Amino acid sequence: DGIIRATNKLLAGSTVVIAGYGWCGKGAAQRARGLGASVIVTEVEPLRALEAVMDGFRVMPMSEAAPLGDLFVTLTGDINVIAEEHFKAMKDKAIICNSGHFDVEIDLKGLEKTASSKRNAKPLVEEYMLEGKRIYLLGEGRLVNLACAEGHPAEVMDLSFANQALSCEYLKNNHQNLENRVYNVPEEIDKDIARMKLDSMGIVIDTLSQEQKKYISSWEEGT
Repeated sequence: DGIIRATNKLLAGSTVVIAGYGWCGKGAAQRARGLGASVIVTEVEPLRALEAVMDGFRVMPMSEAAPLGDLFVTLTGDINVIAEEHFKAMKDKAIICNSGHFDVEIDLKGLEKTASSKRNAKPLVEEYMLEGKRIYLLGEGRLVNLACAEGHPAEVMDLSFANQALSCEYLKNNHQNLENRVYNVPEEIDKDIARMKLDSMGIVIDTLSQEQKKYISSWEEGT
């Protein structure tokens, strides 16, 4: 939404490069495909790359995707995902933005160093000139859904805040038995939040019978 607001670009028929195929990358890739774009995914994790292939997307290194993309979206949580060598390989009028992690996923220092000039093309859109071609950076490389729109819908943020609150409560209640390290959110907390969210949406799901629970937790039958 932030990308379309900032650029008014028609995604149908364009090539969108999604860097990272985690939860955010999957959503962005599916949304872009739903809007009629041809989607390329770049990844470093083989399992996620395989998932992207099985979901019907082209998968390749960023060095190969750079000359092909009309729009690039980084969603990895790491630094310099789009770097100086990629800027040089991009086509004229390529658009780059980040929706993953702070303003570090795009190598902004490398972009500034490589560009011969820079100007503000319109609000939240900066135009960089590189060897006679234009590259457009959205929202200063910050999270484009925040910088160029209103951020996540309340229906998404309530899940995040509930997860944080219940995780804090879990730490308070169990701190005496926990080590000084990072813990994953307990699965039961995730499930409880999912149940509450479904209930708030008026959605009812099936439940396992005792016979089904016994069968699925055993290894005595089946192939």
